[in-house]
Amino acid sequence: MNSYAQKLDIIHWITELQDVSVLEQINLIKENTPVLSILEEKSIEEGLDHFRQGKVRSHLQVKKRYEKWLGN
Repeated sequence: MNSYAQKLDIIHWITELQDVSVLEQINLIKENTPVLSILEEKSIEEGLDHFRQGKVRSHLQVKKRYEKWLGN
């Protein structure tokens, strides 16, 4: 299917769409606003919580811990 046919197919699908949440996501994509899944948002929040609690390691600490897999 070429890009013109794909666009027509998407236009047709959107005109039939009833799910408002999907329309909102499409609008976010159109506006170049990042769309994160619930899992991604949760993962980011967990990382920020770890940072706030001081549960972090420096780049050098991580690199040293995994150097045998990194091939350095």
